[in-house]
Amino acid sequence: MALLNFRKKTDTVETFDPKVADFLDGYSIEVMPRTAEKVEDFRAILPDATRVYIAHIEGTPIEDMVKTAKRLADDGFQVMPHFPARIIKDDATLADWIARYQGEANVTQALLLAGGVTEPHGAFDSSMQLMETGLFDKAGFTRLHVAGHPEGNRDIDPDGGTATVEEALRWKNAFNARTDAEMAIVTQFAFEAGPIIDWANDVQASGIDLPIHIGIAGPAKLQTLIKFAIACGVGPSLKVLQKRAMDVTKLVLPYEPDDVVAALAHHKAANPDFAISHLHLFPLGGIKTAATWAQSRGAKVAAAS
Repeated sequence: MALLNFRKKTDTVETFDPKVADFLDGYSIEVMPRTAEKVEDFRAILPDATRVYIAHIEGTPIEDMVKTAKRLADDGFQVMPHFPARIIKDDATLADWIARYQGEANVTQALLLAGGVTEPHGAFDSSMQLMETGLFDKAGFTRLHVAGHPEGNRDIDPDGGTATVEEALRWKNAFNARTDAEMAIVTQFAFEAGPIIDWANDVQASGIDLPIHIGIAGPAKLQTLIKFAIACGVGPSLKVLQKRAMDVTKLVLPYEPDDVVAALAHHKAANPDFAISHLHLFPLGGIKTAATWAQSRGAKVAAAS
């Protein structure tokens, strides 16, 4: 049964799927410094206290990252910058980044990942090595997220296997008992609910009890999504996009993640102990576009609305 939502602002009635609306509650989103610069006011786009990840692409100066973090923090958002191990030279560089984020933007959350770089720039090759430094705990970080890969990760398993990926997750799960920070897994995006559900169930069944924040690509042009999906190593679910591209009636229409999100939301509602706890949006078609899509499906309205 649909949920009626009355908004005094427009005196209109909007119909939402309540399970999807519940699943979207507390969603997070990702930006880069160069995309953030194009947004005049995040408070007009995102709900209050939204967690905003800041992707750190190789070559982005740390000054730009910190500047973006400060802007978002000043606007009242939860800021979670990426710490890509393979572009961090050494312990001193890592300590400097942490100090800058804390001193200038009061950051206490981080996403730790290997990073999409083939050859490490220095001492670090994996997020596990970043955690082992103890620098995040020493700085009093309250939340550390790590990467998950429902369709495998060729940076870890070049042959497309899953054993090494699973071993890394088990290590991170064990680290959760040694850190004062809250931990969770945030995943690469995929386009099909079934394999995501199977992967999350397998992770949970293996004894890994970290909450999972599942990555989903926001609305975008089909050509844009296919380009990013190939670049990011998305696996078999890429066939969802390829099949859509073969349908000339859909080729010119923007992709929207309604089917995969609805399937995940209904599965979660029917399985209260399901490992997936939150949705993370990759705004490949634009931050405003992704946030508007979420709001139109029942997410909370923007802070400045």
